[in-house]
Amino acid sequence: MFKSYTSNDNLLLPPCLGDFIPQNDPVRVVHRIIEQINLEKLYRRYSPQGCSAYHPRMMLQILVYAYLRNIYSSRRIEEFCRNDIRFMWLTGNVTPDHNTINRFRSSRLKDVLKTIFATIVKFLVAEGFVSLDVACTDGTKMEADANRYTFVWGKSIHTRISRIAEQLEEIWQYAESVTKQELRDSAPITYQDITPEKVEKALCQIDDALNGVDADRKMKAKVRRVRKSWPEQLRKYESQGKILDGRNSYSKTDNDATF
Repeated sequence: MFKSYTSNDNLLLPPCLGDFIPQNDPVRVVHRIIEQINLEKLYRRYSPQGCSAYHPRMMLQILVYAYLRNIYSSRRIEEFCRNDIRFMWLTGNVTPDHNTINRFRSSRLKDVLKTIFATIVKFLVAEGFVSLDVACTDGTKMEADANRYTFVWGKSIHTRISRIAEQLEEIWQYAESVTKQELRDSAPITYQDITPEKVEKALCQIDDALNGVDADRKMKAKVRRVRKSWPEQLRKYESQGKILDGRNSYSKTDNDATF
């Protein structure tokens, strides 16, 4: 009725990983192309002294194949090298950790990546896998997975939070001037002690105060708008600050990557 199977049973002969990968699999294309590329410029970035390093050709193969599969996180690439048969075949069943992967692409590939990438593209064109024909779109703007807007910058977060604090103080002072009374808990919120909860509470008080007087309609509309948006933005900035953990920046596609 059912096909038999046996779990946790050793094979009589060690299997060859390549036996499980079809001949037309993309991983074989990546391997074949990068095996033909001249990597002398990359080799020169290594010192003959110290501990031996993972072979740069192998490291380049796993990076290119990972990107081909939309895998960008160094931790995920490490996980695939440990568990995915195609990555295991590329690495020869060794597992570089995520720090090694990150150092390779941020330090070793620096200044040579464009040249290597151009060479890979030429091979792909020659093999018929890609075309250099012009591609046209309907004008829709699309964000790439790795451009300058996919990096979160600590300086930008600081600037945005400071701007929220400044605008909140301006709104607070306006509300006091038109209501002719001091608002409760009227101590100004500074950058150092600003939190989503404090901002939400302050805007709620301002909104209630303005509803009882003849205030500027645009200001009332702004208060209602930022009452929802500012706390949400501050919670996002708090989350981003935890990921930054003192660094200047991090990539949205790979939180370990930084400038």
